Amino acid sequence: MQLLNETLKNIMPSNKIQMKKAWKVIDNLSKPIGSMGLLEEIAAKVAGIQGNLAIKEYKKNIIIMCGDNGVVEEGISTCPQNITSVVMNNFTKGTTGVCVLAKKEKADLTIVDVGVNADFNNPQIINKKIAYGTKNIAKEPAMTREQTIRAIEIGIETVDELCNEGYNLFGTGEMGVGNTTTSAAVLSVLLGIDVDMAVGKGSGLTEEQLKNKKIVVKRSIEVNVPDKNDIVDVISKIGGFDIAGICGCFLGAARNRVPIVIDGLISSVAALCAYRLNSNVKDYIFPSHLSAEPGMIFIMNEIGLEPMFNLKMRLGEGSGCPLAFNLIETALYAINNMVCFEESGLDKNNYVDIRTDKNS
Repeated sequence: MQLLNETLKNIMPSNKIQMKKAWKVIDNLSKPIGSMGLLEEIAAKVAGIQGNLAIKEYKKNIIIMCGDNGVVEEGISTCPQNITSVVMNNFTKGTTGVCVLAKKEKADLTIVDVGVNADFNNPQIINKKIAYGTKNIAKEPAMTREQTIRAIEIGIETVDELCNEGYNLFGTGEMGVGNTTTSAAVLSVLLGIDVDMAVGKGSGLTEEQLKNKKIVVKRSIEVNVPDKNDIVDVISKIGGFDIAGICGCFLGAARNRVPIVIDGLISSVAALCAYRLNSNVKDYIFPSHLSAEPGMIFIMNEIGLEPMFNLKMRLGEGSGCPLAFNLIETALYAINNMVCFEESGLDKNNYVDIRTDKNS
């Protein structure tokens, strides 16, 4: 608990003065003002984090938090639980979706077993196991409060260790059969959204299976009665080890003042939890894609973030993060290699600011 408390106390807002300076530079580039849209916003936000618009040689890492969920007993997934451990081993072989995309962007992977229902003889999987999966949330709390805090602190510790190794741009991923169910339950409680709007098809449920999943999520909330004003209570009762671990990653990145990317629904729920614990976390978070899971848009609206793209993805694993890494680096590259109005021979007064809103 000490690490969590210290982290929350030491998360400061990003540098808004540097953001304003960055906007002045961006608005003086030889283009219609605001015409590069989200790329401009990304660059200015990065400037607030790192203190300038300079291109960094980012050392990138996608942290994949892995844990099993007891609620699979309720038939809420088309996948058997052992798929979690199978895919984790495949991460280390470089054969999954996130592995291929990460390789393209020269990003490394950190695979953490926070609570998987299996043992590994694989040195590439970091053993931080708290338990062999959570309990069935349809019948009882997923985990204890102490286990939840420990999972969050594992996320913080992981980012701290990687920052010490020189990593300065992070992504978040997960693996855990049944985690769209726990995520839907958490976001439904935290945002006061009806379960029917929060629950999606996950890995490809039929309509009948989706109906059962909604019933299970409703029952889980009724059985556990989580306190929406107590984030740790909500995660411990209806969440998962992966959600808690990723929540800690967002907190750790914010404390270390480094950018961190959201993948899809599960990491969005974790980001929401981190944001509720300390709202300054928002300054360091970059959402990648708009997941095809229905609940994610509600989270984006609540935090006040806009996904960079919508490719109808729902893979998970952190697969959206390498694509976001590319956009972040591209935004900085573009800003740093364009000339200003004076150098181009263009008159800035001929251009109108086409933005309807600017976070400056």
